[in-house]
Amino acid sequence: MGIIKRMRKQIAVHWALASAESGGIAHDDYGQPVLTDPVEIECRWEAKSEEFVAANGTKTTSRAVVYVDRDVDVGGVLMLGELTDVTDVDAKENEGAWEIKRFDRIPNLKATEYLRIAYL
Repeated sequence: MGIIKRMRKQIAVHWALASAESGGIAHDDYGQPVLTDPVEIECRWEAKSEEFVAANGTKTTSRAVVYVDRDVDVGGVLMLGELTDVTDVDAKENEGAWEIKRFDRIPNLKATEYLRIAYL
């Protein structure tokens, strides 16, 4: 087991972007992206401010940097905690739940593992 897997000792709740039947991202009647039901994922959550360039090209500062166990989409939502901590059906209304603003995937030297980083 590599260091990347060993560092993920925390649990986060993840709401992914839902897919539309025609492909792409599903949107509601108001044009907002639809999120899937929440699932628990392994992570390492670092509550720190770090400057990064968002997907739209603007410089922004993170609320947290989260090392996750799977690929996540920009626009999805992460919250430190377990499913039992979810109090609202609207993902962003849960305390400590933040939208994913950037996602990076970096392979190790042998390309056998990936370091997956979400900036919130």
